[in-house]
Amino acid sequence: MNGAFPTPPESGTDADRSGENIRRLLLELGADLLGGGLPVNDVEDALRHLGAALGRPDVAVAAFPTGLFVTLERAGTTGFQPTDNPLRFEQTAEILELGQQVRLGRLSTGDALTDLHRIRRSPARWPAWVSDLGAVPVGVGLCILLQPALPNIAVAAAGSLIVAGLSTVARHWAAFRPLLPVAAAFTVSFVMLLAVEASLLDGALRTIVAVLAILLPGGLLVTGLSEIAAGAASAGSARLLSGSVQLVLFLTGVLTAAALLQAPAAALANTYVTSAPGWAMALGVTVTLAGLMIRFNTPLSATPHIVVVAGLTAAVQLTVQSMYGAAVGGLLGAIVAAIAATIAHALPRAPGWQVIYLPAFWVLVPGSFGLINATQMHPGNGLQDLVTAGSAVLAVAIGTLIGSLISRLPLIHHRGVRFL
Repeated sequence: MNGAFPTPPESGTDADRSGENIRRLLLELGADLLGGGLPVNDVEDALRHLGAALGRPDVAVAAFPTGLFVTLERAGTTGFQPTDNPLRFEQTAEILELGQQVRLGRLSTGDALTDLHRIRRSPARWPAWVSDLGAVPVGVGLCILLQPALPNIAVAAAGSLIVAGLSTVARHWAAFRPLLPVAAAFTVSFVMLLAVEASLLDGALRTIVAVLAILLPGGLLVTGLSEIAAGAASAGSARLLSGSVQLVLFLTGVLTAAALLQAPAAALANTYVTSAPGWAMALGVTVTLAGLMIRFNTPLSATPHIVVVAGLTAAVQLTVQSMYGAAVGGLLGAIVAAIAATIAHALPRAPGWQVIYLPAFWVLVPGSFGLINATQMHPGNGLQDLVTAGSAVLAVAIGTLIGSLISRLPLIHHRGVRFL
């Protein structure tokens, strides 16, 4: 069993392609990819293909969200590597590129292990509190999309500052982290429902959801559903259960605030105060994407590709959603995101496919529309609201699977065989 990451051996020796060296590379690379939030079925496929490229076609991999097992031969020694810490997105992007270089034979296993350790130790481009403040443009941008009235946008900015502050507290105080969803939902909802009581705000629900979207488990739920559909039932069920518990905590916070203030059902109804013109929708998407790039430390070199693909994805999703509903919009949005990322990845000096696709996925699945349906108070209509919310998440998961299949079609481009 492998424990903590050991010091990598020197590169350039015959040990570079030894069994132990290859197994260590697969274990550490796989643990890092899992720490970056990638689906376990994708990680398993990538490691098997990498093993074959390194002369080990019988590699067996069993991955879970918390770690993975790797063996090079069917009757060989099995190694285990836990997923210790989540990685920043720019670290995940570097590791994906590293895997690509190893698979193409441009980087030895020893050098790859050395680079993995360097990437893990690399500092972030800005302090963690700056990343926390990315919640503010995300909340404001989503509010422009969901409830584009000036009072709502102003309150969304204030509520997002609360979320940023609570995120900072959770980062420094480990015991508080499990309570972050319910604490953020309760505090934000309490403040906004007070504003409704004071006749300062209308349509509070959409504003609450815009502010909380940065913390919502929409991506976790979609990844879990896609893993189950791909055959990784254990990992997918674990993510699905974790995401569902987080969603219940958010709902508990919102409804507890409403109960304490004795807010009427109309205060949490899905009311739309005013519609946004086209330019406002574009502004909302731009501000949201900027906030996500700050929050998740996206690679600066990939910014042009990310902006174009995410913008196109959002345009398709919002347009289709306005005509056919959130489920169809999410389905087509996910497919368009995968196709656009595939085309962008084929361009010269383009970043990896996952690096381009994931920010579009974050824009596509903030979890906001699902929570709107689950939280709104419609007496006697709760089951229909939950079904609507669930269908929106499931549609994005199906679209993600279809998009992933499209992205793996045998297209010829300068990158050669794709690592993941």
